[in-house]
Amino acid sequence: MKMTRHLTLPALLALALSFGGAHAQTPGAGSSMTGGQAAPAAQPGAGTRNSPTGKSEKVARGDRKFIEAAAGSGMFEVQVSQLAASKATDPAVKSFASMLVDHHTAANNELVKLANAKGVELPAAPKRALRRDIEKLGKQNGAEFDRDYVRNVGIKAHEKDIKMFQDASKDVKDAELKGWIDKTLPVLREHLAAAQKLPQSGKSPAAGKS
Repeated sequence: MKMTRHLTLPALLALALSFGGAHAQTPGAGSSMTGGQAAPAAQPGAGTRNSPTGKSEKVARGDRKFIEAAAGSGMFEVQVSQLAASKATDPAVKSFASMLVDHHTAANNELVKLANAKGVELPAAPKRALRRDIEKLGKQNGAEFDRDYVRNVGIKAHEKDIKMFQDASKDVKDAELKGWIDKTLPVLREHLAAAQKLPQSGKSPAAGKS
């Protein structure tokens, strides 16, 4: 899983496109964060010790584990949402997916810079189980695709992320990392609330019409 601590958005999008043949979409106009096409400066294959010698030793074990988990989750969100931005049939689901690409890309880029500065090794890709989830979703079409994306990514994945971030906010030792967590957590909650309002969530009166 930990092939290199550097990751770039082009590499993520290339992997996303390989699952389901998705065509990357322009992030939603309503986004308030950095555009989804900006890639972090770090380049893959540059080695694992670009930071000052010994700096990584100062990062608590629990902090490193959270950074690695958050990076993998963030990559998954970008990849699967790129797929949904292209493949979803409901315009509202497409818009939601584009927003997630935009927001998670911005958060991922910030996390990459934070990890690089602290000498923390990042995963090169999401966990195998998450890659299988993208592949499975890519085989679906129409209303089934929209429903599974909203429920599994918009709701379940964000509920899991929110719990992970809430726990980490209490436990992490690094002040900069805590600042990133506290900045990102409200955005994750906004994503969950937006997903729950979509008909495909099964939580609104309009559920089941698609």
